[in-house]
Amino acid sequence: MYKRLLVLPLLLTVVALWNCTENVDTSARYVFKGNTIQGYLSEHSKYSEYCRLLDMVHVSEVSDTKVSQLLSARGHYTVFAPTNDAIQAYLDSLVADNVIDYPSWEAFTDSFKLDSIQRVIVLNSIIDSGDDEEAYQTWDFPVRSGWEMVRANMNDRKLSIYYTDQPDDILVNGLWPINYVNRDMRMLNGVIHQMDEVVAPRTITAADYLWEIIREKREGYLVMARAIEACGLLDTLQSWRDEAYETLRLKGVITDLENINGLGFADSGRAYAPEHRLIGFTIFAELDSFWREQGLDPADPDLLPKLLRWIQENHLYSDSDVFTVDGNYSSPDNLLYQWVTYHMLPMRISSNMLVIHHNESRFKLNNPAKLGMACEELYTSMGHRRLIKIYESEESQGVYLNRFPKLDCGRNGSGGELSCDEDKKGLRVGADQKEAVLSDIINCCIYPLDGPLAYTDQVRDNLHKQRLRIDAMGMLPEAMTNGIRKRASEDQRYQQVYIPKHTIYQYFNDMWMNEDCNMVYFNAYRYGWPGKNGDEMKAVGRYEVTYRLPPVPRQGIYELRYAIIATDRRGVAQVYFGSDFDKLPVAGIPMDWTIPPQNPITAWEQDTEDKDYNAEIDKRMRNNGYMNGDKSNCVLGDPNNSLREYTWAMRRILLRQYMDPDKTYYIRMKSVLDTDAKEFYMDYIELCPKEVFDNPETPEDIW
Repeated sequence: MYKRLLVLPLLLTVVALWNCTENVDTSARYVFKGNTIQGYLSEHSKYSEYCRLLDMVHVSEVSDTKVSQLLSARGHYTVFAPTNDAIQAYLDSLVADNVIDYPSWEAFTDSFKLDSIQRVIVLNSIIDSGDDEEAYQTWDFPVRSGWEMVRANMNDRKLSIYYTDQPDDILVNGLWPINYVNRDMRMLNGVIHQMDEVVAPRTITAADYLWEIIREKREGYLVMARAIEACGLLDTLQSWRDEAYETLRLKGVITDLENINGLGFADSGRAYAPEHRLIGFTIFAELDSFWREQGLDPADPDLLPKLLRWIQENHLYSDSDVFTVDGNYSSPDNLLYQWVTYHMLPMRISSNMLVIHHNESRFKLNNPAKLGMACEELYTSMGHRRLIKIYESEESQGVYLNRFPKLDCGRNGSGGELSCDEDKKGLRVGADQKEAVLSDIINCCIYPLDGPLAYTDQVRDNLHKQRLRIDAMGMLPEAMTNGIRKRASEDQRYQQVYIPKHTIYQYFNDMWMNEDCNMVYFNAYRYGWPGKNGDEMKAVGRYEVTYRLPPVPRQGIYELRYAIIATDRRGVAQVYFGSDFDKLPVAGIPMDWTIPPQNPITAWEQDTEDKDYNAEIDKRMRNNGYMNGDKSNCVLGDPNNSLREYTWAMRRILLRQYMDPDKTYYIRMKSVLDTDAKEFYMDYIELCPKEVFDNPETPEDIW
């Protein structure tokens, strides 16, 4: 009962706001005379109620086009079409939830509510793949259960696909089965999948979801829900969309960037500003079944002090941490607060993006179920900024947090996992478990863990023993939440994304740029570009770009390195580095992105059959402040051409400096050329501890 009453107001708000921001009018599209989606549906009486709704619902409030007209026109639409019985069953469910008094459209006394419910049925059922991509047939669906569709539906929600033990079972969002027989019905302008239930994902925030659990004392994540509430984080988890950004887009203050080639980019066309600025979260949580095994009752009125005591007794913290253990759980200094926030990331990560696979060694994009070398992502937690490592390999058979295996990273190795000590295996992320919450929360994904997560001394020490390679877009949470980073789409809208000027609106909280900078993220999906994940951030103009860096795990000396793909279109930038944002000191001589590895200043040479000679060249490059490109990432489509062999790839060692995990560091790049048409470039950075780059027993690997 409470569930529906809670959901409906926000649901109506979502639809209303969507209406205000949509501005596409498709009424002038070419109309077919053949069997379009609308034509097929209207010819079959079992879809008559759905057709009636299609004739009533507008594409948007700023367009006269009805959805039925859209489905009669040229396009690539995926339609999860509910039958008359499915729509009637949905009305029955609204009666059960006290939304209406009896199962009929006449039961709605509020016209706005009636219109909103009709839109829910229609807009959630259709995915528009645009002009560049085909509609989804079942063999185009994600390969793993729980993975999201690349495109959102017309209600701006991404649907997930689930598979069961039965080979023909396909469930949308794990709830609504696609009809066994009437699926993959190909029409002139798309594909129809018959649904015997209405696709109607709930539109609630993480705060609403967790509050439901607490209110109903529903087991599963009750312990974590109560802990999050006690820490005062529910208000934070209520946020889901930046309305100030929506207003600026609506008023035309934030627009696309036209003619980017004319501005100085090597690429051409338009760069599209993000449609929204969504706010998202990811929560990793122990299940209540685990806590019961530890002797804790999730419904116990005294749960919180007992949980805090359990954390202390099991030493789930680092000895260098400073914290309090009183009942003021909402204080950032409280141990419970610090433990809970380490379970949370300030970005929504869908299950298919927990670890990004694109062009790493031995991986083929056309066979995503078969993994190549081991891959990882490094992210910064909420609360006190601490690193979380998300890892996946063919050998691990799943995604893990803070896993530290032995890898085959010799000069002729495979990059795969050789073995993993029991105390370093990490925690398995149950993205494939029924307890994973992936689709019904508009701003969050919740993943179950098979043990307790904590930023212990062991985790910090293990992170301090590895090279920390961090993707530039991985440092920007909004990129993941808004589907910008490495979106699996060849549509130009997602290939070239314009990042609004900071002076107009700061889209990324952890990146700043000046007025003279035009910044574009090049997704480069299937482009065959070199680099980590094959994507990159570029800018032109007299740019000045600053990033907040992730924290280091331990005190010590680190090398800060910057990945480069050198071309004559790049520029030259002075680098600044430090912990005082307003007074960053200069870090070495300017970085020249135009110098190819073949230049004598780098001392680069192509690898030979002589391993000792290759190692000597690596040392010579380091003496000159450079390193060869990494062996992990390959040029897409050419798995034998890693960045180590790619003749334009290298890493620049910017500095070696003492760093403190309790300090926040920034890196700034400022153009030093008297031109507006040379490119800024950023792919990834490395923070490498001295224990790795200057280890006399085990030299740093080339991967």
